[in-house]
Amino acid sequence: MSEESDRSADEAQRMPDGDNGADGTPRRRPQHAPHSSPSAPAGPDALGDRGPSQGDRGPLGRPRSFDELLAEASAVSVDGWDFSWLDGRATEERPPWGYAGLVAERMARARAALDIDTGGGEVLAGVPRLPALTAATESWPPNVARATARLHPRGAVVVATREGEALPFADAAFDLVVSRHPVRARWDEIARVLEPGGTYLSQEVGPASVFELVEYFLGPRPAEARGTRDPAAARAAAEAAGLVVTDVRTADLRTEFFDVGAVVYFLRKVIWMVPGFTVGAYRERLAELHADIARRGPFTATTTRFLIEARKPDGGKPDGA
Repeated sequence: MSEESDRSADEAQRMPDGDNGADGTPRRRPQHAPHSSPSAPAGPDALGDRGPSQGDRGPLGRPRSFDELLAEASAVSVDGWDFSWLDGRATEERPPWGYAGLVAERMARARAALDIDTGGGEVLAGVPRLPALTAATESWPPNVARATARLHPRGAVVVATREGEALPFADAAFDLVVSRHPVRARWDEIARVLEPGGTYLSQEVGPASVFELVEYFLGPRPAEARGTRDPAAARAAAEAAGLVVTDVRTADLRTEFFDVGAVVYFLRKVIWMVPGFTVGAYRERLAELHADIARRGPFTATTTRFLIEARKPDGGKPDGA
């Protein structure tokens, strides 16, 4: 399911980083993320590749009860962006293009590179050879600290930014800009900081990602919520900023939750998927889901992703600048 060559970096923040909320709007963790215990995980990690483990079984291998699963998933910390608690309890298929490998190839040829919305710096940290000048931006303070700790030893600088503001770099500062699951691609700013002939490469969350789970709890979402994050719209926006789009690829990826506890943990951590989610508020629906999984097997959803690559023409400023 996942590609071995990408595991060190492309598994990072595997499922939700930027996944759409119930209204279709791309989101990231809030500035002060809620938590249930003071012990935060070490850092962003991945939703597991492995199949079901014994996470839904109690002593002597007996199936764990609905109440036991809820209690465990309600008590575990959801600080940070580490999803290793879901290993063996949920899986997500990986995109076929291997984003981390593509980034590594381009970094090896670059002179100056920028990673926008770096998260905890996981993708850059997995690149074997970084350019002499490498910068990263991040807006969520806990991730700024994690990325700094990861990337400073590699010689990369991490810059704290605010969402929606201009990038704090000069025009034509980079020959390579990358971004994995950006909150919202600022195509005008990407075009501005790219030098003529420079490249932008990004993997983005696609439309209606994991909406089977959203709609299980909230009911059908309006068409406008399902239609956001459209790769065709991304292409049009890139071209409007004066870039030449050289590649667009899409993928629909199978995602499975093997027990109701995995769903509770996911919705507690990715708080914008089902806004206001609590076990108490949704206990009846969770009981139905627990029974469904017992009868039919894992709850299955579709994660959507797209890859986009664009180049700034050699002629200078983007059109309209």
